[in-house]
Amino acid sequence: MAITLITIMVGNKMLKKLVSMAAMSMLIAGTAVADTLDDVIDRGTLRCGVVLDFPPIGYRDANNQPAGFDVEYCKDMAAALEVKLELLELTWADRLPVIVTGRADVVFGATSDSLARAKTVGFSIPYAIYYAQGIVNSKSGIKTFDDIRGKRVAAAVGTVPEQEWLKIAKEWGEEDLYQGYQSENEVFLAVAQGKADIGITTNTAVKPIADQYDTVDAGPRMPWTTDFTSVVGKRQDVSWLNYLNLFVTHQVRSGRYQELWGTFVGGEAPELRIPDVMY
Repeated sequence: MAITLITIMVGNKMLKKLVSMAAMSMLIAGTAVADTLDDVIDRGTLRCGVVLDFPPIGYRDANNQPAGFDVEYCKDMAAALEVKLELLELTWADRLPVIVTGRADVVFGATSDSLARAKTVGFSIPYAIYYAQGIVNSKSGIKTFDDIRGKRVAAAVGTVPEQEWLKIAKEWGEEDLYQGYQSENEVFLAVAQGKADIGITTNTAVKPIADQYDTVDAGPRMPWTTDFTSVVGKRQDVSWLNYLNLFVTHQVRSGRYQELWGTFVGGEAPELRIPDVMY
């Protein structure tokens, strides 16, 4: 009788252990299922997000068709994967949510690779580099960075230029002079119409906008650091992020990066590596 009881007790412990191991195996298997690379290939479509109010990186051409550096990168990636392209037009604020919710597979949207954002989404190695610069209303009197004191400043909501400018505005006690807009096109129009004295954008957008509006001139460069931007994918999907890194590398090695930069921005493409850092 005692032997039978011991056998039952040992059997129960073994059963619980086996059940626990089975549950853990199912959990691991369920986690491993998520693989964007396989999903894209099986679906036959790459859902690629871009911002189209950021010329010449992303915009609509004379025929109202998506165009620009980021748009071409989406096309190149779809071609490399041998799938169709589904282009998703995004606002600046949409760039992370579309990845988190699974509505997009990847985003080419001049997204700064901040450590705060990396808690939410995954980043590739840098694929483009920018610096912040202002566009000014011709009557604003703004020539240098210090001239911005006391002026009405505009930027797109959810962008690094907005975040960095608000730090300066707080230091100057001029937060009430800041104007946030949902898109850069709205920022450009506000400056052109004199509703804002200066709009903060990136260096690549300054010339096209100054050429577009008679009332807009190139403004001063902003004092914060160079903006390294990355391709965005799901944070948990390491195999997909590895593929994005390799894609960026091949764009550079093949000369395509320089070709597209020369076409849409002009001149020599920026070096994507930071000194003393190997990607």
